[in-house]
Amino acid sequence: MAFLAKMKQGFGSTFSFFADCWSELRKVKWPTRKEMISYTLVVLFTVAFVTVYFYVLDLGISELLRLVFQ
Repeated sequence: MAFLAKMKQGFGSTFSFFADCWSELRKVKWPTRKEMISYTLVVLFTVAFVTVYFYVLDLGISELLRLVFQ
């Protein structure tokens, strides 16, 4: 009998968890289309900048090592 009570309690807390998640999602302020485009452009620019930075850094270190070990 204790096993069934624990099962019922477990499923009850699971359903309660999903109900709480749903109520919290209703409180979220979702971004507008304009904000989302702006955020996306910032992320793409940042990724491109970091990619170019590490590419140039890699080329510099590779060239430096080539000169040292030549």
